[in-house]
Amino acid sequence: MLSDIEISRNASLKPIFEIGSNLGINPDELIPYGRTKAKIPLNYLNPEKQKQSNLILVTAITPNKAGVGKTVTSVGLSLGLNHIGKKAIVALREPSLGPCFGMKGGAAGGGYAQVLPMEDINLHFTGDFHAITSANNMIAALLDNYQFNNEHTENALSQILWRRVLDVNDRSLRFMVSGLGGASNGIPRETGFDITPASEIMALLCLSENLEDLEARIDRIVLGYTATKSPFTVKDLGVGPAIAVLLKDAILPNLVQTTENTPAIIHGGPFANIAHGCNSIIATKMAMSLADYVVTESGFGSDLGAEKFLDIKCRYAGISPKATVIVASLQAIKLHGGASEKTMKEADMNALKNGLKNLERHVGNILEFHQSPVVSINKYGFDTEEELQYLQNWCKEKGVKTAVNECFVKGGAGAADLARAVVETVENNPSKEINFVYDLNDSVEEKIEKIVKRVYKGDGIKMDVKAQTRLKRIIANGWDKLPVCIAKTQYSFSDDIDNGSTPDGFVVNIEDLVINAGAGFIVAVAGNIMRMPGLPKDPQANRIKLIQGQIDGLS
Repeated sequence: MLSDIEISRNASLKPIFEIGSNLGINPDELIPYGRTKAKIPLNYLNPEKQKQSNLILVTAITPNKAGVGKTVTSVGLSLGLNHIGKKAIVALREPSLGPCFGMKGGAAGGGYAQVLPMEDINLHFTGDFHAITSANNMIAALLDNYQFNNEHTENALSQILWRRVLDVNDRSLRFMVSGLGGASNGIPRETGFDITPASEIMALLCLSENLEDLEARIDRIVLGYTATKSPFTVKDLGVGPAIAVLLKDAILPNLVQTTENTPAIIHGGPFANIAHGCNSIIATKMAMSLADYVVTESGFGSDLGAEKFLDIKCRYAGISPKATVIVASLQAIKLHGGASEKTMKEADMNALKNGLKNLERHVGNILEFHQSPVVSINKYGFDTEEELQYLQNWCKEKGVKTAVNECFVKGGAGAADLARAVVETVENNPSKEINFVYDLNDSVEEKIEKIVKRVYKGDGIKMDVKAQTRLKRIIANGWDKLPVCIAKTQYSFSDDIDNGSTPDGFVVNIEDLVINAGAGFIVAVAGNIMRMPGLPKDPQANRIKLIQGQIDGLS
């Protein structure tokens, strides 16, 4: 089989104006970024059509080194839906340069289920990440300038929270001192860099409904605290409108196409183990305004991604999935069940049976939200029919629809069975109104504890002294009615990967509470979560190069 990038190069892409025209978008209103990419103006958002569209969420079992192919499934399902005669769009996040040049090499799907042009999407694309980086760092520069000019006055801030960002994996930037070199070069202080997807600007852009909402959210960002311990915001700094100007194009969703020339909307990219891990509300609602079926994904498994998608994004946006696809593969399940990386491709019924505990917990989570699950079994060439049949029978006994998915090697035709299972679920057993894990009027501790008990299946929480101190400040400033976004490892239902992927009888330790007043949620930090990743010993950058003018090494 050809590599991802070879399949991408061999695909015959249609002009983006033709893709837009098929959706009913006037070519004169599309904002082109070359021949195959464009931004969609916000006037195509249509609330009435959104009510009639069928939103499909794609989540997965707990990730491990085997991988399950969640983005491949999302793209493939949209292909499959179009293949069986439905009008479908896939709506995804934008990849980050850091992971692309680090571990992943790309995040545009794979095989014959990709969004294209893959190289552009994985690299600079339409400049959204650069705009977010610039907006974040412009605030930092303006804040430092304010502090410099108010030093030794009653207006000086006693604490600065805002950090700079770059879209790279660079552990050397996590902690640093700025303002060195004498008085004319600023005020020395400890600070650091986060990666761009961890910026609150990224999170709030993805939760904004329009430009006015974007500017209001920017104004609410808490930058630090005054000498009287009052929060100091972007509005206090007086630069919100200027920052919104930097994001006037970035807020527009991006239109591209798939390997089978079906439309794809890609916009935003907050990390799921730090922020809410979904593409933008605008992108999802734009897709729902233009298609009968919209496939979108959340980050990682149901504990991190789906919970935040439902409890945060859907709550703010007023939308709800009609069905939720849980992606799994035999080798990933067996790895959860005790198989090793060397043996996970081999037949091992015991490991499969043991690993089903993880899938069962994710299925239970989706049902707990009153959503309708469909299990997608991503098939590999080394999978045995006996194990595939066992997994299908297991799902049937649990009353859960399932389908074998071969979109990676067969494109839309390989996802047709999955598409039919999804359509049947939507038409005959659609999800009910979301049963949110918590109520916004619950206390912050109650919200976190409900997530831990209901979603992670843990025994409870323990709040460190630092978190308790932050909680007092959150309550004092009236932020305690915001949703909660838990930042933890994606590799376990607990906050400790050493507990295993599907542990019982654990307590989640909340080390810190971070207020993202602009984005509109409280980040509960559980465990050691890096906001600036590092590079592996052998980064993917070692393989990315130009060969006769064509990019190689992305996948």
